[in-house]
Amino acid sequence: MKFSKSLAFILLLFAVFWSCKSLMPSYRSDSDKAPSTFSTDKALVHVKNLSIEPHAVGFPAHDNVRAYIISELKKMGLETTTQEGYTAGDWANLSKASNILARIKGSGQGKALLVLSHYDSSPHSSFGASDAGSGVATILEGIRAFLAEKKTPKNDIIILISDAEELGLNGADLFVNRHPWAKDVGLVLNFEARGSGGPSYMLIETNQGNAKLIEGFTEANPEYPVANSLAYSIYKMLPNDTDLTVFREDGDIQGFNFAFIDDHFDYHTALDTYERLDRNTLAHQGSYLMPLLRYFSDADLNNLKSMEDYIYFNLPFFRLVSYPFGWIWPMFGIAVVAFLLLLISGFKKNKLNLKDILKGFVPLLLTLVVNGLFGYFAWTAIKWWYPGFNDMLHGFTYNGHSYIAVYALLSLGICLWIYHKFRKISIPNILVAPIFIWLLICCLASLYLKGASFFIVPLFAMLVAFLVTINQEEPNPFLLVFLALPAVFIYAPFIKMFPVGLGLKMMIATTMFTTLLFFLVLPYLGQLKNKHRLSYLVFFLFASFSIYAHINSNFNEKRPKPSSLLYTYDVDKDEAIWATYDSELIDWNNQFLGSEKRVPQPMEYKTLYSKYRTQFTYVSDAPKKEIAAPWIDTVKDTIVGNERLLEICVTPKRDVTRLDIYTNPLRLNAVKVNSIPLTDEFLERRKTRLITHYISDNDYTELELSFPKDSILELTFYESSNDLLSNNEFTVPQRPATSIPMPFVLNDAIMLTKTLRFD
Repeated sequence: MKFSKSLAFILLLFAVFWSCKSLMPSYRSDSDKAPSTFSTDKALVHVKNLSIEPHAVGFPAHDNVRAYIISELKKMGLETTTQEGYTAGDWANLSKASNILARIKGSGQGKALLVLSHYDSSPHSSFGASDAGSGVATILEGIRAFLAEKKTPKNDIIILISDAEELGLNGADLFVNRHPWAKDVGLVLNFEARGSGGPSYMLIETNQGNAKLIEGFTEANPEYPVANSLAYSIYKMLPNDTDLTVFREDGDIQGFNFAFIDDHFDYHTALDTYERLDRNTLAHQGSYLMPLLRYFSDADLNNLKSMEDYIYFNLPFFRLVSYPFGWIWPMFGIAVVAFLLLLISGFKKNKLNLKDILKGFVPLLLTLVVNGLFGYFAWTAIKWWYPGFNDMLHGFTYNGHSYIAVYALLSLGICLWIYHKFRKISIPNILVAPIFIWLLICCLASLYLKGASFFIVPLFAMLVAFLVTINQEEPNPFLLVFLALPAVFIYAPFIKMFPVGLGLKMMIATTMFTTLLFFLVLPYLGQLKNKHRLSYLVFFLFASFSIYAHINSNFNEKRPKPSSLLYTYDVDKDEAIWATYDSELIDWNNQFLGSEKRVPQPMEYKTLYSKYRTQFTYVSDAPKKEIAAPWIDTVKDTIVGNERLLEICVTPKRDVTRLDIYTNPLRLNAVKVNSIPLTDEFLERRKTRLITHYISDNDYTELELSFPKDSILELTFYESSNDLLSNNEFTVPQRPATSIPMPFVLNDAIMLTKTLRFD
């Protein structure tokens, strides 16, 4: 029996390994595959060519990338067009987007299938290999392979490689609201990235129920589906949007997102390169596209809407498992009834007693509280110990995977050690508390987070294990491990997924899922007599991974530290400063801030809006340079009724990349920028920010405002260029190899500010 328990333990460990390993294909060189087969190697060629330089909107390489994509589509024999125009989206980020479009004609008259990704990279240093060169490459290679089959699809297939996604989904907005093809679209397949590796998660965008989309996805039968309704429920709560969101919100067009999120530290940075893109991940994207392209190009896309929602989750061997929301409460009711019947049976057979059942709640609550506290304060403790991590705005460090292992092992060790202290409680009695807490979790999920209702599935297996332990003195350990497999396959990937996707501030998800998974495996683990010895082994591994994480906590050429430097000149005050967002300076920027640097007072210097609302950490006086201020011309200033109408034109006198305009707190009746109206919803919530114009070809910015005639308007202009390191007026050297530009903030920039007041 001892040997059987040991072998069963090895099988349990293998199941944990397989729960993650089975999510993705393994890349192998495949350039010699049949022409009609998706080749990861051929897609990689596209990624390499698309990510030679940063190619954000307005950057010189942006035009080169667009030309490359058009050329590749034309090589396939596709007639290719572009759609160009200004748009500001819902974020008031104005840009001139240039979408790339092609269309494969189908034999039918139904709705079209649209495949989508974007080709602009994030300003200003990202090479855009993963985000979203990988998506563009997947589509180019997938369409090539599809055309090689020489089969005419039933539905038209529209290829949209959108522009300016990084600036506010502008290209998607331009297409959905202004292109005649938009009304033809019945379904969208969108390929995205939020890191440079890991499995690609399938997420659905729909205004109604997802039932028909899930049914279609299941029939298409991709080999490696990674999807669950919990992830989408959480996605809908977050402020993150993709191009597909515009299709859903503005066009009532639904679709699928396929996005990978691991190696999050590369996201929007100079590390988003061809070399760092995970080849398995790119193969995974291809494994989605081909079966879905074949299926939905022939499916009825006119009738994909549904009022019914499905719960769904992936399992090894079973791929995607789904069932209707209508099953949630019946399944929960069955679990409750089964639990009550098992309790009655256990009391009748004298396998259960109330005293030991109540004692069983003590280790459960202890492990939840202790591990919850460790997880909750984990990121705070890590940043305190390593202050430089404050400058990784993603919240996911280069050694982040090691920290996940550290806290998962710590939580597991605590569970084993505490439950060993209560080893005198029989297994049936000790299982009552975990089953009760899982029933409570499933009840709350059914009420408030329906997408997580599949949590009930592993609980059914645990109830069977509870039945076995009530009726058998020495249950077969292989049977108990088998009954733990649904829990392992479903929850083990969650231990890693949440802190990877949402940052190490979500380490509590790691410690809690580890603890809750331990509860579900307790029917087997409870049989182990020497849990304390196993806990010592786990604590040893915890210490080993902690040391490993510490060794890899420094910054170097492979793990470069984000850094920032700006030169800001206030035209009105005739004053200039150096500024940085860094918590810990490096020699490169400290030489400019120097010993005279100081921490700015709150609101002393207004910083531009950024994703993480990052503020200047240090400033110091800087020499004044000959930086040409823009022309700001008042074209019209008149009063009509109770409204004052103001028209201003801002024309740059130097090469710039963006213009931000802020106002004093003031109600504006209407605003147009370059003839594009800002939405009423934005004007209601905007506070003081008015517009950000990401400038192409050094274009002007024309502003038209309507506001109450008795109001006083102040406009503050922030004109920026990302040429601090190349401008002849400055002698700022290139960064050392141990550092990269800090993402998500205005960086390596020369910024001029000027305020105009209209009484």
